[in-house]
Amino acid sequence: MIVVGLMSGTSADGVDAAVVDISQAGHRLDINFIGHYGRSYSPQLRQRILQVAERGTIKEICHLHTLLGEVFAKTVLAALSQYKVRSKQVKLIGSHGQTVHHLPEPTNERGLGAIRSTLQIGNPAVIAERTGITTVSDFRSRDMAAGGEGAPLVPYTHFLLFRNTKAIRWVVNLGGIANVTALPRGDRLALVQAFDTGPCNMLLDALVTLGTKGRTTIDRGGRLAQRGQVHSGLLRWFLAHPYLRRSPPKSTGREIFGESYVQKVLSQSRRRHLSLNDLLATGCQFIAQSIRDAQQWTKQAPGDVVCGGGGIRNARLWAEIQKIFTPNIPVRTMDDCGSSSQAFEAQAFAVLAHQTVHGICTNVPRVTGARHPVILGSVTPGLHKFLK
Repeated sequence: MIVVGLMSGTSADGVDAAVVDISQAGHRLDINFIGHYGRSYSPQLRQRILQVAERGTIKEICHLHTLLGEVFAKTVLAALSQYKVRSKQVKLIGSHGQTVHHLPEPTNERGLGAIRSTLQIGNPAVIAERTGITTVSDFRSRDMAAGGEGAPLVPYTHFLLFRNTKAIRWVVNLGGIANVTALPRGDRLALVQAFDTGPCNMLLDALVTLGTKGRTTIDRGGRLAQRGQVHSGLLRWFLAHPYLRRSPPKSTGREIFGESYVQKVLSQSRRRHLSLNDLLATGCQFIAQSIRDAQQWTKQAPGDVVCGGGGIRNARLWAEIQKIFTPNIPVRTMDDCGSSSQAFEAQAFAVLAHQTVHGICTNVPRVTGARHPVILGSVTPGLHKFLK
């Protein structure tokens, strides 16, 4: 079964498509990565997404929901064209969508109990109509309906592709948000631990954007951070954030580490008269240390660490990650392990979509806090049969 996975992350800088060929069944899939196609958002579209996530009107969210559906559909078709795959050969699209709000902390509503909610936009009906391919979307909601946080969900695919029977392995995603998956020795999915450790690229990107007054939105290659010095006082302030002391299950996003948080960071930086380079260098060490400190919840140090996500291209962040684990703990990229660092999350949602239509539960209750395993996602039929 050829499946296309789509991922647009917290950084909202673009959408990744992964074309994947999947065979076998159950929790022992044969996953063949065909290729990756990335589409960057225009600065105007990215700004609209970020504004909607912080304070969007109903009208803006409604319009962007369909607009992103069109963008996602074009991305799928471009990916298939690049890898010479016909639409009729593709059985499924798994679309994570663009998260605009995520509220995993329950609120008690009289007569209804604890309410958790999340919203990802990118209309699956538009994707299915434009491509003709059955589309699976809204992966997080069912886990939340079962009492979970709806995140993280990618650890299921970490387990399939990276589990090690001889040693504990950590898989670290350096995306908009950083998260850690602790894979136990052996073959037991139920023992996997995973959670968001805190902000990552979304913090660094926001600091660059505001620090350069919008002239650039990314510290490409970590060049600015490499010129900076870590400020110990600001680092202590970063590490004192209450989210870091919360025990798992836990997940986070712009609701905690968005615009208001970034303004507090800038205020702290101004008080200390720091340059942008020093601020970014301190931010990189904060991210690395918050990842290492995940050991307080996993209770055991990893035998090795496998990293993916856009953060591996930031040389200063990557150096901090390696320094904080070595010399006794090898740190490698997903590319070193035969996978794709850039496209892994998109690949993961292709896998989740495949499992959805085969009736396989893919949330991990120990990770999300759900009461029981559930089948994730909602199915929007395309023009062709997606199962024999």
